[in-house]
Amino acid sequence: MPVKNVLAQLYKNKKIANATHNIYAYRIYCEDKHTFLQDCEDDGETAAGGRLLHLMQILDVHNVLVVVSRWYGGILLGPDRFKHINNCARNILVEKNYTNSAENLSKQMGKHKRIRKDKKKMEH
Repeated sequence: MPVKNVLAQLYKNKKIANATHNIYAYRIYCEDKHTFLQDCEDDGETAAGGRLLHLMQILDVHNVLVVVSRWYGGILLGPDRFKHINNCARNILVEKNYTNSAENLSKQMGKHKRIRKDKKKMEH
């Protein structure tokens, strides 16, 4: 289903359609070309879509559309808004197993650190 169609279905939800900003990014892997079809939208939240897409690239997610909706609540968040947008996206991507969980990544990094220490000990 094309991204436009998915967004159209999502925006039928009045709460989402009335959000101050609906920031989104998507990455679709094209197997025949071994490339990604990817794009993003800020929806007035300058640079937010690009940062969301960058997060998805770092996490190496495939075949995913992420939409983060924001409603203005009367307090300007400044640069912190990017942290909140990305944390929201990262949490759902991890929860739904589109990427390794932060816990698994930490464990993997810890194993590599221990292996390096053991190798150093063996060399001395």
